[in-house]
Amino acid sequence: MITGGAGHIGSALTSRLISEGANVAVADNLWRGSKEYLLDDRGKPIIDFEKNFFEVDLRDYENCEKVMKEVDTVFHLADVVAGITYVFNNQAFVYRANAMINSNVFESASKAKVERLVYVGAACAYPHFKQNDPNHPLFKEEDMYPAQPESAYGWSKLMGEYECDLYSKSGQMDAAILRLHNVYGPHSDLSPERSQVIPATIRKAIRYPKEKFVIWGDGNQNRSFVYVEDVVEALMLAIEKGLNKGPIQIGTDKKTTINELADIVIKISGKNIVREHDLSKPVGDMGRAADATLAKVLLGWQPKVSLEEGLTRTYEWAVSHLKSHGAV
Repeated sequence: MITGGAGHIGSALTSRLISEGANVAVADNLWRGSKEYLLDDRGKPIIDFEKNFFEVDLRDYENCEKVMKEVDTVFHLADVVAGITYVFNNQAFVYRANAMINSNVFESASKAKVERLVYVGAACAYPHFKQNDPNHPLFKEEDMYPAQPESAYGWSKLMGEYECDLYSKSGQMDAAILRLHNVYGPHSDLSPERSQVIPATIRKAIRYPKEKFVIWGDGNQNRSFVYVEDVVEALMLAIEKGLNKGPIQIGTDKKTTINELADIVIKISGKNIVREHDLSKPVGDMGRAADATLAKVLLGWQPKVSLEEGLTRTYEWAVSHLKSHGAV
């Protein structure tokens, strides 16, 4: 069972598991995900939509009980997330929704005696005062405390880690916790309302000059960007090697500023794009990158896809996607 399996990461994980012979079911309310992402190159579903796709709201505990039947493994990816404007304008909703989803999934999986579960946390849960220092050393797992996330979303992901760890440590469920840095790749949300920084930047480049190429803030804020294919590999490794080991962060040790990101996207586009800055917009945390030593030691994981290669693949997918939806 993959919760959020029709989304950005979930659809890539579904495809990988199917290719390795797994019997995969997906639960997704399609708020950001799409059944379109669960089609192969010929347009045929990669799972049985009638039997193995559950369009449900996991805030309802009964729905969680329903999707956990005859399941041995759960990848819990479902949450409410979007760009920073949406998150900061809907903090109470985001926190409550994610807290309910997490708690329902953990309890229903435990009661169903699911053999193993992977929970996906987020690096934005690191303390705000540490992330606001662009010169902060590479983040380690223990840097999460004392807790002070900037947003309700960050708090909801941290509380998900905490609750998942309670089930793990009490012996109620074998669970792995991955703390992801900024994930990007095909099947990202490209909409102006909910897109995050990479899909938003790519969309602006593709639509330029119809849409202005505007960077929020001065562009000096930095992030650790990790390609979705590398994240899927981490999820596969976690289910075998990461159970009951506590949080393990997944990200790169390279700090990339938004200006640097924009320059790469402009180069890929081949356009003569004039970059603009809007200093009135929220910029989020100033910087973070990952010391992924624990992931390497425990999982044997390290990122393989370079930022340039990953952005090129994502750009090519975005062009096709926007054209097919009449959005170019």
